[in-house]
Amino acid sequence: MPDQEQITNSKRPNDNDNDDAAWMELALEQARLAAAAGEVPVGALVVKGGEVVGQGHNRNLLTHDPTAHAEIIALRQASALLGNHRLTGCVMYATMEPCAMCAGAMVHARLDRLVYGASDPKAGAAGSVLQVLNHPGLNHKMEISAGVLSGKCSEILTEFFRKKKSAKARRSLDGETKTPTVFTA
Repeated sequence: MPDQEQITNSKRPNDNDNDDAAWMELALEQARLAAAAGEVPVGALVVKGGEVVGQGHNRNLLTHDPTAHAEIIALRQASALLGNHRLTGCVMYATMEPCAMCAGAMVHARLDRLVYGASDPKAGAAGSVLQVLNHPGLNHKMEISAGVLSGKCSEILTEFFRKKKSAKARRSLDGETKTPTVFTA
């Protein structure tokens, strides 16, 4: 089952409890796994007490599941490992600002803190487009640290979409066209 893969690098990256950059480097490893699988390169970790208790990378295409975002995968794994849907005392590290779905799941999980790298000007729900996290009408608030390793987190996304656009242009130049799929009842 993809949500239950073995956790890698489960120990603290170094002795500094507040080394967000080191944890984000581990989230970037997850993002690279997504890119290698042809998925949008987003990675996430859930950390509690200096150990990774959940990790994930985007798998929407692989699993044919629109909810298979990195953050959701990491939350599911952490909840299973800890035996509780409430993840108090946990910190989420995500390479990109979460969408509304992922932000809502973080609120329900009662995370203490979110640390993310790249902002998402098209779907970010930590303030870029929507303010799901720490919305005044919701019953849970969490600390948010934005922009940690934002250059690296943005670069992996930019490179992925640049390659994808370039490949599409090459296919177009080669005369390949996509035949539309027609569904009939």
